[in-house]
Amino acid sequence: MSRRRRRTTLVGNVSQRVLEYTAAEDLLCDRELLEYDCIGTAAHVRALARLRSPGPVFTPAEEKRLISELVCLMRRSRRGTFRIRRSDQDVHLAVERELSARLGEVGRKVHLGRSRNDQVAVALRLYIKDRIPEVVRQLNATVGSLLGSASRYRTTPMVGRTHMQRAMPSTVAVWLASFSEGLLDDAQELTDIYRAADRCPLGAGAGYGVPLPIDRDYEAEILGFRGPVVNVTYAVTGRAKLEARLISALGRTMLTLSGLATDLIIFAAPEFGYVVLPEDLCTGSSIMPQKHNPDVLELVRARSAVVLAAGQAAAEIVRGLPSGYQRDLQEIKPLLMDSLRTVEASLHIMRLVIDEMRLDTKAMEDAFDPTVFAADAAADLAVEGIPFRDAYRSVKARLAQLGGTDVRESVKRRRSRGAPGNPDLKKLRDRVRALEKWADTQHRRFHAAISSLLGVGYPGLPE
Repeated sequence: MSRRRRRTTLVGNVSQRVLEYTAAEDLLCDRELLEYDCIGTAAHVRALARLRSPGPVFTPAEEKRLISELVCLMRRSRRGTFRIRRSDQDVHLAVERELSARLGEVGRKVHLGRSRNDQVAVALRLYIKDRIPEVVRQLNATVGSLLGSASRYRTTPMVGRTHMQRAMPSTVAVWLASFSEGLLDDAQELTDIYRAADRCPLGAGAGYGVPLPIDRDYEAEILGFRGPVVNVTYAVTGRAKLEARLISALGRTMLTLSGLATDLIIFAAPEFGYVVLPEDLCTGSSIMPQKHNPDVLELVRARSAVVLAAGQAAAEIVRGLPSGYQRDLQEIKPLLMDSLRTVEASLHIMRLVIDEMRLDTKAMEDAFDPTVFAADAAADLAVEGIPFRDAYRSVKARLAQLGGTDVRESVKRRRSRGAPGNPDLKKLRDRVRALEKWADTQHRRFHAAISSLLGVGYPGLPE
């Protein structure tokens, strides 16, 4: 039998190959969680320090030293002077190892009444609570860019299309506002997921509680949650459902961006010429000097598939798992973090395109032909008393004889809310303001709670 290399960890000796397989990639994600793990640990320290029976685990002085050391560890992480080792297995044992090395016996007490299961669950929920308001802000900014362009081209006629064929008169405002409202719905979905994430799993232990009278309501309060996840098993296993739900929602955001990207690609093609993309936001060809390729839009479209697939992968990982914690859940972390990065980067690049693109209004108006007004002609006959289906057939029989119609007058006739003559952009701006207020409020509450917990301003962590 060959001798296997082993590494000593806080929880025993483990084969080097096992560590490589189980921890190598996961440690990359854990770097992003280190700060949130320290915050969760600070709350646990405070809860242990106020135990009434059998008595406080930490004295006030020890509690203060531990919190101070955790803040120091967060600062070192930001400076890049603290490294999670492979032998740590994960961020949780890395933090415990560092506290033990610096504070001795006091540091070795920290894990009492806690499991890595509730430890990672609370770190992930803190991470999600910190990230969702920022994504909502990015969505709002993109909607702002779309509505700005919609306002500038509010009355500019544009052929409305179904099945990519000329259909009815529309406007640039209606086209761009459709994506605005889609992104606002995507943002609203994220606020719902935030509410689901706003429950604290700390104190659940491995998923079956701990033999100590930990005050879970207190832990939730000092971490800025609106309360604890009540059931201790769900507190641990529910993270997977929450993460999968968030990834799926991010996929729907990318779906909206993909639709916009596809429209821009098509309308920027010379055959349409509606959209003129800035040269510096396009790439060239290695062989064709005339080319300006919309690569960023094509990649937004492709990456929407990647994020949508990540949501499906997360659901498949969860599907069929038995009760209790399973290591399978680890594989959802990179899907979540990559999806968040992709969505934020895609929103940013789409804003650049929207803000800097130019629309050729003449090309848009030149695309109209008399058949675009066929539905109007049928409606006019119906208003005069002819049954609509008869009017429809009459117009269909003489399409070639339809005369020209004033495009702008046709647009003005469409006055119902949200239609070309009444796009009601104000209603959408009201939603933007409400979501902006929501994002600001959640971040302010979150940062205030963490600042109070750590005894230092967060997220700044001033020395």
